[in-house]
Amino acid sequence: MDYPKSVPSVGLVNGRFVDENPVAGSPGSLIPAVWGNAVTQEILNVVAGAGMAASEADNGQLLKAIQAIIAVTTPTRSVVTRIAASKMLTPEELGLVLIDASPGAATVVLPPANLAMGVRDVIVRRVDNSGSRLVVQADGTDRIRFHTHLSAIGYPFLVLMGGGDWWHLRSDGVGSWWPVGRLDGSALGRQVFETTLQINPGGYGALNGNVLVRSEWPWLWDHAQASGALTTEAARGGREGGWTTADGALNFRLPEVRGEFLRVLDESRGLDPARALGSNQLHSLQKHNHFLPTGTTSSVSPASSIPDGIWDVGHDVNYSPTGTTIATTYPNPAFNAGADVDIGTIGTFTTETRPRNIAYPGRIKLI
Repeated sequence: MDYPKSVPSVGLVNGRFVDENPVAGSPGSLIPAVWGNAVTQEILNVVAGAGMAASEADNGQLLKAIQAIIAVTTPTRSVVTRIAASKMLTPEELGLVLIDASPGAATVVLPPANLAMGVRDVIVRRVDNSGSRLVVQADGTDRIRFHTHLSAIGYPFLVLMGGGDWWHLRSDGVGSWWPVGRLDGSALGRQVFETTLQINPGGYGALNGNVLVRSEWPWLWDHAQASGALTTEAARGGREGGWTTADGALNFRLPEVRGEFLRVLDESRGLDPARALGSNQLHSLQKHNHFLPTGTTSSVSPASSIPDGIWDVGHDVNYSPTGTTIATTYPNPAFNAGADVDIGTIGTFTTETRPRNIAYPGRIKLI
């Protein structure tokens, strides 16, 4: 393309267009047919190059065509789309999609990942923290290819959980959206401790034994089935740290670990044999002696110990060794208070199998 040269002496100054000037007696620029046709054809070539049919009624085709062509070579576009309700996205809206689900549960459907759209990127980001369910759905039989170790074709939808949660997806033009990045890529089903009672964004839930709907969490149900820790609801006793089939048809149950200590599974080492994944274990006591604190009505000094014979078989309520009267009982109030001069303020002794600890809320990766 260039400025017209076909009529250089009529209305052109240095090859550029000028307006008519009646005072000076100079005519306005004349546009030759060959140049007008050339400009039109240049524009039509761009429209056709984007796979679009020219339309005289659409004055935005050149922009759409340029956007489509750029999308083929550079999938990420500088477009920001804001929505606050369920809708199906158009290819022109792909870019950064900010979704507010505070008005209520919402489903955002991606455009068909077909040849016409080609390779395109979208970043879907949740902006609210209302707790409403927010689903990002693939169109028709399209699939989002995440957790393909559980399902080779991926899943028809994902869930954005918590304000700030985001996924970066790329279409392949043949029916799939592939994750390029996301807020939290931790492994599905992983347990973590938190320092907040809030549920952080990124796909986490509480380790509270809740019952979930299989159709709403298909990838997590697949994970539970492949975990080796899935049992029936009737057999849940002693296996609360695993998954259950709940009603056996539509639901499944998360692990319940609130208030529990966690232990590494033995896996054939032999230190803690015959344990099943997710099984609980009652406390056990090692053989030990008890020292009486100063101040009890006893002739046994604080440095002496009670023989373990009776205590080892269950901490008898009263124990009197030969020739000695020990006016104490178990539990021993002085020991339980943890304030005796020979004990110090090191804690209480009522629960003898509990070490000193700090409590943090437990979370599990749900997606």
